[in-house]
Amino acid sequence: PPFEATERDGRLYGRGTADDKGGLAVHLAALRAFDGKPPVGVTLFVEGEEEIGSPSIEAFLDAHAEDLAADVFVICDSGNWEVGTPSFTTTLRGVADCVVEVATLDHALHSGSFGGVVPDALTSLCRLLATLHDEQGNVAVEGLTRQPAADLEYPLDRLATETGVLDGVDWIGDGPVVERLWTRPAVSVLAIDATPVERASNTLAPTARAKVGLRVAPGNSAVEALDHLRTHLECHAPWGARVSVTPGHTGEPSSVPVDGRYARLAVDAFAEAFGVSPVEMGQGGSIPMVAELQRRFPSAEILITAVGDPDTRAHGIDESVDLGDLKKACLAEALLLQRLAEA
Repeated sequence: PPFEATERDGRLYGRGTADDKGGLAVHLAALRAFDGKPPVGVTLFVEGEEEIGSPSIEAFLDAHAEDLAADVFVICDSGNWEVGTPSFTTTLRGVADCVVEVATLDHALHSGSFGGVVPDALTSLCRLLATLHDEQGNVAVEGLTRQPAADLEYPLDRLATETGVLDGVDWIGDGPVVERLWTRPAVSVLAIDATPVERASNTLAPTARAKVGLRVAPGNSAVEALDHLRTHLECHAPWGARVSVTPGHTGEPSSVPVDGRYARLAVDAFAEAFGVSPVEMGQGGSIPMVAELQRRFPSAEILITAVGDPDTRAHGIDESVDLGDLKKACLAEALLLQRLAEA
């Protein structure tokens, strides 16, 4: 059952076991290690809107800044490099989305009577969406930036195993895999509103729409990136079709260097708990709260840790977390609290 934790082969399966309930479990376990009386002051902040872009976080931080102020924030909501190897996330892509609607007719038409002369909206939408990438699969939206990524090799055979891409399906884009995953923009068609196949008739559709998602590279503004996407869609209308774009929510990207005083203590704590040195890596996903914490508390250090791994399948029906790594993450955070008290 998706909402009933199930242990199998050393992993715990269930919705949110890693993203985001696993992180909360780590925080609670670290506090429990001290019988609820940690050696340093701790505020536990559970933010429940992360999966919808954290629309309330800016106002909440501004209203409760005094209560939430800290020297270091530990956010356990990322992914480890591999099972048994902990990581600290140093870059996060931002996120934005929009709905694009294409209109070509004021009413539906018989495809036999007018097809071949009159453009239908669904075909027009498909042609418009195809302009978002070049022939190699690189994002073709002008104005979006890219950054270099961490110096890590991500073998394609490992990527194939982790993603389940079908045999014969090519990868999209060019350049280092970690850059394409972590520090370059990505555009994805998330959904299309159209007549279901089982209800389709020989009709030219007058309107069609799609939801388009954008992952924003560090160094770009999510708001500006969404504006570039909107401009691209409006300027590439096929056959003079009417295109309207409705912007959705945005979340800013972040760069989070692991080079501060508390970060060094954290690296030592995680190395002791896992028995191997942590890896510094990027993530292609987004945690909008990070950018807001950086804005509101610019002198604080932020540490992004993880319980997930390449086999986690976050957001899937078979999401899971490695129980060995979960226990090590709990120990690592408890060790960090102890080291902070001794510093």
